[in-house]
Amino acid sequence: MGTFEQLQQGLGAAWDARRAGGGDETRHVLVVMPSFSVQGQLLEHYGARLGSMEHRYLLLALAARDPRCEVVYVSSLAPGPGVLDYYASLLAPSERAGFLQRLHVVTVDDPSWRPTAAKLLDDPAAVARVRAVVDGRPALLQVWNVTTTEEEAAIALGVPIDGTPARLRPLGFKSAGRRHFHAVGVDTPVGCEDVRDLDDVARAVEEVRRRRPGTERVVVKLDDSAAGDGNVTVRVRDPLGGDLTGNRLLQALAQAVPPSYLAELAAGGVVEELVVGDDVTSPSGQADIAPDGTVTVVSTHEQVLGGPDGQVYAGCVLPAQPAYAVAVARATAAVAERLSALGARGRVGVDFVARRDGDRWEVLAIEVNLRNGGTTHPLAGLAALVSGRYDPTRGCWVTPDGSQRCYSSTDNIVDPHWLGVDPLQVVAAVQAAGIGFDPATGTGLVLQMLSGLAIDGRVGLTAIGRTTAAAQQLAEHGSLVIGGCAGRGGRGWWRQTAN
Repeated sequence: MGTFEQLQQGLGAAWDARRAGGGDETRHVLVVMPSFSVQGQLLEHYGARLGSMEHRYLLLALAARDPRCEVVYVSSLAPGPGVLDYYASLLAPSERAGFLQRLHVVTVDDPSWRPTAAKLLDDPAAVARVRAVVDGRPALLQVWNVTTTEEEAAIALGVPIDGTPARLRPLGFKSAGRRHFHAVGVDTPVGCEDVRDLDDVARAVEEVRRRRPGTERVVVKLDDSAAGDGNVTVRVRDPLGGDLTGNRLLQALAQAVPPSYLAELAAGGVVEELVVGDDVTSPSGQADIAPDGTVTVVSTHEQVLGGPDGQVYAGCVLPAQPAYAVAVARATAAVAERLSALGARGRVGVDFVARRDGDRWEVLAIEVNLRNGGTTHPLAGLAALVSGRYDPTRGCWVTPDGSQRCYSSTDNIVDPHWLGVDPLQVVAAVQAAGIGFDPATGTGLVLQMLSGLAIDGRVGLTAIGRTTAAAQQLAEHGSLVIGGCAGRGGRGWWRQTAN
């Protein structure tokens, strides 16, 4: 099959076909394989939910509505009965039959927590099925993140990956991210890179205090982590307002940072001030880097965070707030241009924290993600269902008729009492409530991760509206409908704590 570098030389043709107009010469194949190559705290956090999390990426499979595109969806868990018909129902009636014909589902039946790419490599029959669909046509492979395991799977399939090569993964680590931001002149929270033990953390706390006197809390972050699961918040002032120093500081750090975390911190991490202000938000920007290195900003979002310390990703709203959406897009583009020059390709995400003091907003970059993420699938769903594009100069998603679309999305509508509820019962309840997605208006509720109901009583949704307020109201309504059809009242997802 040749080397991975040789394989990647075919990415440009598939990329061009995905974005070209009509004609037989643009027929191509999109292979969607949500392979999660993660470890440590993130693997423990998601664990048995990984199979249902893969099903979020059925929204990427909506690309099969395009008559020029066949989609192969590779997963370790087969979609339940009627789920594919549900996704077909989101399309115009004239498109549904063709969509189902062009969508090919390949299941590698393995419930372990291993990456789907590793499971595929152990299943020659599944590899053969994917190769039979591709059949020599331009094709590209979408995965969650790229490690050597995903590269080996790409070689076996003969399909290049739309992503950053595994050898460049460290460009997306937390310490590297801060260096990228400094290099392109993007502001960051006060902090230090390359911390590896408690003594390093203590020295970093002192540096933060020197530059930001009165800092009450800092955040310690593992270099190689995602979704906020590698973040620990530490109080560095006592309740009476005095700084913790010396042994008292080391004792506080030791209590907050368990030995298992310290073992992972040995590979590197950062310490940053916990940003505070009259209002603090968590926007992000996303860009695509084409095979030729061209950068396109494709979205900005408000991230919704939960968990005990407010550090865990729970959902998102498109777009980011008007007060700083353009600034977020501009900074994202600058960082992506630098990463492109260093060899990164595919999706790039940049996370920020925005602080308001009085009427002034300050936007600070905190990390780079060289992978797909929690905003990937709702954005792909919007792009497949509603014609349009993100306009970074206006800070919004614009359709050809000039109207706007916004969404509110989460994978965390959850209640243990919903365990075992039939997914199609939820679909029927949403449709009966009159809030399902309407292809005629390009608005409504899209369900995702329906298989999560059988695992831990969890389901996701993306509520698409013409304004942010309309999208959030629809998400609230959808949460209540889901709770009601499951025999238990729901509540607005953005007020829940992420599990």
